[in-house]
Amino acid sequence: MNEQTFDFTGTMGFYGATNPRKLIADFGSPLYVYNEAVLRARCREMRQLLSLPGFKVHYSAKANSNRELLRIIHQEGLAADAMSPGEIYILEQSGFEADEILYVGNNVGAEEMEYAISRGIRVSVDSLSQLRLYGRLNRGGDVAIRINPGVGLGHHPKVITGGRQSKFGITPEWIPQVKEILAEYGLHLKGINQHLGSLFLEDRVYLEGAARLLAIASLFPGLEFVDLGGGFGIPYHKREGESRLDFKRLKGNLENLLQVWLERYGSEVAFQIEPGRYVVAESGVLLGTVHSVKESYGTRYVGTDLGFNVLARPVLYDAYHEMEAYDAAGVPKNAEYENVTVVGNICESGDILARERNLPRMEPGDLIGVLDAGAYGYSMCSNYNNRLRPAEVLIRMDGTPALIRRRETLKDLSRLDPDLSDTIHSSEGDDEIEVRGARRRAVGGQVF
Repeated sequence: MNEQTFDFTGTMGFYGATNPRKLIADFGSPLYVYNEAVLRARCREMRQLLSLPGFKVHYSAKANSNRELLRIIHQEGLAADAMSPGEIYILEQSGFEADEILYVGNNVGAEEMEYAISRGIRVSVDSLSQLRLYGRLNRGGDVAIRINPGVGLGHHPKVITGGRQSKFGITPEWIPQVKEILAEYGLHLKGINQHLGSLFLEDRVYLEGAARLLAIASLFPGLEFVDLGGGFGIPYHKREGESRLDFKRLKGNLENLLQVWLERYGSEVAFQIEPGRYVVAESGVLLGTVHSVKESYGTRYVGTDLGFNVLARPVLYDAYHEMEAYDAAGVPKNAEYENVTVVGNICESGDILARERNLPRMEPGDLIGVLDAGAYGYSMCSNYNNRLRPAEVLIRMDGTPALIRRRETLKDLSRLDPDLSDTIHSSEGDDEIEVRGARRRAVGGQVF
């Protein structure tokens, strides 16, 4: 897409009946904004990936665990994967039943594993020692195992979750020991799962991983499910016209592979996948404010309130996010492009959102929108530098905004501390600094 006409959110009507300027005025900056229509559309695309009987989509809650978004995902018929007791707790609060959750633990202790077992939630383990622990805690129970098939994929080493350099899963050489432990504790293996990595836009490695997983599944008669994993990519480079994942091709190739295997396996098995990013990424935009612009040794820096405490992906993974700039009226700016480096407000040299990016000329007071921020955005937020986590707002199907998580205040920074009221005296004025412009008020009659 031509840079001078790039207006992704405007073209798709992302902000509904409002605009970035009004959203920031009502809810404060920074601000995560989600679009319900986009979220529902992505859920439905995932559900249509396979037409085989019993096919399930397990949303990976770690991508975004806002309860209102989870409720929508559940309404769309998706089950869920959880990686911690906290995710189990939030999923249950959002309407997911025990039989709709798969707990995929990684190096967890007995207390965590018992939490899932006690709630009737199926557990998948990813090492022999974790399988033994499960056997001691739930002798004679049902269990699943996570396999590392020896291949992985991803745009950065830190998002590759399969292959020879990955910490996840049981490698095929240990299958005899798996069978021994299952027999020792009378465990019933009900499923196997894998995850190769994130952000693939072509299907070759995914299909290779699926074939390897099916070969291992053949060694275990009586399985109820085979989980092929997630990692489905989205086109982050929208300005360049990056192509979407070809789901029609993937569906055809994958269904052929699975149907041939089912005929050989000889009994019914349900297949499932565990997408996270694909479901929520494009439904979210992170809005922020430009507070400074300066030249330094030949580099033009645009300083914003979008530090890596708010969006960690660019720092963690060198992740690329398209950006839009908005003027005083909340309209995207598309003139006077220049080469800039966009940075945040964290006291770290690595606090960079975009390096040497060609963007519309920005001045203090302008707003900036970071696209495709719905996945691993808020879920990775922190209070580093004692910065406050932002609010989250949902653009409903009718175009109206609804607050689905309030912005933190200064008082929230000490809410977990022991009672220090005898020695610390806070004033309402201190708290007011952080709540101005972030009023927690009903919008369109909706407050959560």
